[in-house]
Amino acid sequence: MNVLLIEDDKRISEFIIKGLEENNFTVHLAETGEIARDLLQHDTWDIILMDIMLPGIDGIQLTKLMRFKKIHTPILMLSALSDTDDKVNALDSGADDYLVKPFHFKELISRVNALTRRTKFNYVNEETLYKLGSLTINPEEHKVTENDVLIDLSPREYKLLLFLLENRNKVMSRTQILNAVWGINYDNNTNVVDVYISYLRNKIEQNHKFIHTIKGTGYMLKEEL
Repeated sequence: MNVLLIEDDKRISEFIIKGLEENNFTVHLAETGEIARDLLQHDTWDIILMDIMLPGIDGIQLTKLMRFKKIHTPILMLSALSDTDDKVNALDSGADDYLVKPFHFKELISRVNALTRRTKFNYVNEETLYKLGSLTINPEEHKVTENDVLIDLSPREYKLLLFLLENRNKVMSRTQILNAVWGINYDNNTNVVDVYISYLRNKIEQNHKFIHTIKGTGYMLKEEL
């Protein structure tokens, strides 16, 4: 597995590289966002581990740039910033997961494996167009249309829709959705899932109802009967 590590702190990068190589990962280090940007134009990676506070182009800017250029490589943010707002900002910019420094190395390996498994599953299905009523989702292009009209979704909204679609006609609890879509441990009292469900409904349910609330349990995606 090829890993791109974007980290300017030499002590931290040496620690991460040593641990990953001991677990049979191949790691390439970029010490600035500019170096990483150039590498991303010429090489492909299985996963990107990225610090937020980088000199020059920071992690948030680089993530937005990658997603704008349709680079869908999974990104695991590594940061000393632990506030919920910092995590939400990183995830909404297009990152797939967020790990607060300092961390246990076993958790880093677990997060990396989970993200790459999820990505491989999506790649297996990338030639498939998902359809639900008038909705069409193209995983390869990360596009969602209704009756051939493009629906503009944020990276988090798209990921939420794809997860619900992969589990259509099944009730998904808020905890299941949090773990799959946000990939971090939010406070159990958070309403972030409900907020994003509302965002998604406002965008995809102009003509038909797709997301159904299962009282006391969670949500289910299915065609309105």
